[in-house]
Amino acid sequence: MSNQRKPAVLILGAPGSGKGTQGAVLGQIPRFYHYASGDVFRRLDTRTELGRKFVEFSKRGELVPDELTVKLWASHMDSIIQTHQYKPDIDILILDGIPRNLEQTKMLEKHVDIIQVFHLSCPDRTELARRMRKRALKEQRLDDASETVIQHRIQTYEAETKPILDYFSDALRHNVDASQSPAKVLYDIIGKLHSLDTYNAISTETI
Repeated sequence: MSNQRKPAVLILGAPGSGKGTQGAVLGQIPRFYHYASGDVFRRLDTRTELGRKFVEFSKRGELVPDELTVKLWASHMDSIIQTHQYKPDIDILILDGIPRNLEQTKMLEKHVDIIQVFHLSCPDRTELARRMRKRALKEQRLDDASETVIQHRIQTYEAETKPILDYFSDALRHNVDASQSPAKVLYDIIGKLHSLDTYNAISTETI
């Protein structure tokens, strides 16, 4: 991957807070590229050495090491740049699902320049669980609808991912009430994005 750091926006929030929904919508707007790491890893090319290593950990039911995760991410970034799906000179990355912990955050710093962090805040864990259960049933992932799985995912977020927020300055963090309607959450996010110098500079570029 190019040594030039890419401008990126990070969306953080507990499972069920709506990160994927907001990221997908933003990705439809010119000058933004939504990068959902979960979708990428599910479509991994297992013919590559990195792909085979990923499968080895998955088969053993083990977490993929942070270094391998970031290498896979960087490799995929190279491919979408080469195929012109993502244009780093005029697109802002919307990161969704990566980084998952503080170590990954630090590793990504040599690749991306985080210009804004959106925290989709929803202190009502009962509401988060309801949303996760509804989504799992809608997508026919019945195992993910169990209370045990739901609570484990929320606890993992609290222990591993939420601490990322404290790594960034107050100036970079922007809290959004995730209990609002998806349209209002999007409105709040877009309003903040419009105030960013990086976005305003890119938005005037011709494709």
